[in-house]
Amino acid sequence: MANTKSAIKRIRRISKQTAVNKSRKSRFRNAVKKMNSILEKKNKKEALAFLPKLNSELMKIAKTGIIKRQNASRNISRITKKINSL
Repeated sequence: MANTKSAIKRIRRISKQTAVNKSRKSRFRNAVKKMNSILEKKNKKEALAFLPKLNSELMKIAKTGIIKRQNASRNISRITKKINSL
């Protein structure tokens, strides 16, 4: 257990930040799952409509450091290739 006052404050801050990060990561995963379900239906029009929202979501998550920028770019690239192949 933390002994100093500053360490206790850090524990409190870290727990709050962990909750925020989990929420953001969940939003990222849900967005990717939604896009994958759209791709399984082979609905190109709907996929193209959702792509900017997904792109925005991934870049927001990457900007905050929850996932790396390259990871977000890779996901966007792969999904775009799948959409183009429909």
